[in-house]
Amino acid sequence: MIKTTVQEAINQQIVREMFSSNLYLSMSAYFHSINLPGFANWMHVQAQEETTHAIKFFDYLLARGGIVTLGVIDAPELSWESPLAAFEAAYEHEQKVTSWINEIADLAFAEKDHPTNVLIQWFINEQVEEESNASDIVARMRLAGHDRSSMFFLDNELKQRKFVPPATGATT
Repeated sequence: MIKTTVQEAINQQIVREMFSSNLYLSMSAYFHSINLPGFANWMHVQAQEETTHAIKFFDYLLARGGIVTLGVIDAPELSWESPLAAFEAAYEHEQKVTSWINEIADLAFAEKDHPTNVLIQWFINEQVEEESNASDIVARMRLAGHDRSSMFFLDNELKQRKFVPPATGATT
């Protein structure tokens, strides 16, 4: 049976992951509204990933005999002052998610909850990738500046991103 403190932290993270999904869907809609379909696609795929993260925590909690309590998901922002501002917000959000994941890792360690420690290592590695991807796009957007042709090429590149679900299972 999973400890109450860990169960509560995971339930809170499920809500956070669903908020993340909604945030990226909102960003996708924003990019569609300014005719950047590649950026919109990238954010849509990101939203799908965040939903799978929430489900991964959900399934894990059930597998450990925990109780899932789904909380209220706050509404995300609806627009940003520029494409760069949206991606900077995405990068900042991923940094925040990393801190939340690290808090769960610290809790699992303190509670000597080895199964949760194994699960959270997957998320720690995932967050390295998430931050790196967002940071790289922000850097490329800054490099492009106001050059529309550079933004066009980046938009076309981001259009190629496809959703690949992670391996299934409670701890993988």
